[in-house]
Amino acid sequence: MRKELLADTWADAEIIWRYHRLGHRPKKCGAAVVLGCHDLTVAAYAAELYHRGLFPVVVFSGANSRETFDMFPRGEGVHYRERALELGVPDEAILVEPQATNTGENITLSREILCGAGISADPVMLVSMPYMERRAYATTRKVWPEVEPVCASVPLSLTEYRQAGDHGTELIDMMIGDLQRIIEYPGQGFAIFQDVPPPVRAAYQRLVAAGFSSRML
Repeated sequence: MRKELLADTWADAEIIWRYHRLGHRPKKCGAAVVLGCHDLTVAAYAAELYHRGLFPVVVFSGANSRETFDMFPRGEGVHYRERALELGVPDEAILVEPQATNTGENITLSREILCGAGISADPVMLVSMPYMERRAYATTRKVWPEVEPVCASVPLSLTEYRQAGDHGTELIDMMIGDLQRIIEYPGQGFAIFQDVPPPVRAAYQRLVAAGFSSRML
């Protein structure tokens, strides 16, 4: 990919990145739900938020996906728990949800665990990768409407996130996949509607046309 074209590509990716992030101000919550994925820094950031006193209990949610099976053979939630323990989160503050294979299940099954433990999770903090904030929010508002979701992710710019995780253009595919789900899932009953401003939709269409579609439905 030519240097000029690559610069335009990342400029469009920056538009998508900013859309995915909601900019919620951190505040005390009844519990946190951490959405498992391939990125173990999500668990580390959840541990940091716990130590800041923002929630008393955390649910690490996730089974496996095609991206995480080799990395986390015992499941995302289990490996996230182990990382949190290494970072000083006490075992009694941790719950594990080991079955979820999608965002809807992350939220629904974590809600069941928290309710079963008699824990009030309103508001609930959702800790995820940065580009999953909006989808996590829209999903929670649909399947758990009685609580207020507060989204949190590592406070990095797109450039910083790329460098920290040594991400290449596959990150754009991931962001495009999440944006397509934000657009399509309300019609399927999986999430609430989220407005997609014209500049965001235009950047999305350009990136899809450029071939960043491997994570689309």
